Amino acid sequence: MIKILKYGEVRDSEIFARTMPVTNIEGIVSDIISDVKSRGDTALFEYTKKFDKAELSSLAVSKEEIDEALDTVEPEFMEILKKAAENIRNFHEKQRRNSFIINNENGIIMGQKIIPVDRAGLYVPGGTAAYPSTVLMDSLPAKIAGCKEVVITTPPLPGGKVNPVILAAASIAGVDRIFKIGGAQAIAALAYGTESVPKVDKIVGPGNAFVAEAKKQVFGKVSIDMIAGPSEILVVADGTCNPKYIAADLLSQAEHDKMASAVLVTDSRELAEKVSLEIERQLPLLSRKEIARASIDNNGKIIVADNLRLAIDIANEIAPEHLELCVDNPFDYLDSIRHAGSVFMGKNCPEALGDYFAGPNHTLPTSGTAKFSSPLSVDDFVKKTQYTYYTKDALKKVAKDIEYFAKKEGLTAHAKSAVIRLENDDE
Repeated sequence: MIKILKYGEVRDSEIFARTMPVTNIEGIVSDIISDVKSRGDTALFEYTKKFDKAELSSLAVSKEEIDEALDTVEPEFMEILKKAAENIRNFHEKQRRNSFIINNENGIIMGQKIIPVDRAGLYVPGGTAAYPSTVLMDSLPAKIAGCKEVVITTPPLPGGKVNPVILAAASIAGVDRIFKIGGAQAIAALAYGTESVPKVDKIVGPGNAFVAEAKKQVFGKVSIDMIAGPSEILVVADGTCNPKYIAADLLSQAEHDKMASAVLVTDSRELAEKVSLEIERQLPLLSRKEIARASIDNNGKIIVADNLRLAIDIANEIAPEHLELCVDNPFDYLDSIRHAGSVFMGKNCPEALGDYFAGPNHTLPTSGTAKFSSPLSVDDFVKKTQYTYYTKDALKKVAKDIEYFAKKEGLTAHAKSAVIRLENDDE
């Protein structure tokens, strides 16, 4: 049963505790990465057979396989995918950055160019569940950014095919190439390249502990989005909320993972007790009830605070991946939210809207990292290059300042490089 804690009556360590998965897989992942680096496709075929139980003749998904998949996906779901893609595209289009130029002084021009990364690699989990939503959320910002090529890796099913809904979402999003590879070996292939898989500049997307560790190990060789932890939801609710809705929202994240975190912070002890009972009523009806049970028992909690302002202070300290403001006037509190991946406003905005359909991205900072990082966006797929131009007359005005500054740092060559251009000025 979910724990109910009264803020101020228990230690802060209980209020803010996170149970994180403990893994000792660094060596295993390091060996896989080294193997893929040295043996390329051969290693990928072997790992796919070993871990995914699929014997492949080709790592790449063919056009014929995509066409076949599109024929098998229900037309109704295809329409839903297209609607979701349009919402996601519309939201992320607003994130486009523009280059700029400054030319306010005679002889001086400065500016910044916005340049998309050449090739983006997206990891899409397979395994126990297929996530076409991740395909849309990760590939559409890359396309909007202007990446020349967007590549997906995803584990195949035992028969060697990719789940059709993943291929359908990839087709709608305009993904360029898809490869049947999962796990740490997929991250290694994207980071270093093989005979079949192109080396990418940035890797994004969620995955299991092996994927997260592999992303950590290849960072520096390529860029990554984040090291994602277990899924999280925190609901701030007042006493007028329907406990059935709150329980359902908490369980929507608890079913993700045994280590997922579902937290309610409320100013009402009565609501806390009703939500606890409602969780027990709804949980046995879930298709993933064993996972949700472990999540609620291990990481679930209800925190009772004296008032909503204190509840929001608690939420900011936890810095959740998903934050629901289940209150009557949510915009009154929005400016007080400083640390959250994505905020869902009001009593009619379940977090599942963000997972699939609304438009804002669902690849979000976890484990408290919302205090210093952001949701996946178009920004993740661009880089900035700055430039400076000075005429000789413009340099002459500041050369002595540069020389003075450089000598203060003991860098006489720096100083000389500025003033040497002014020597023998008549030449």
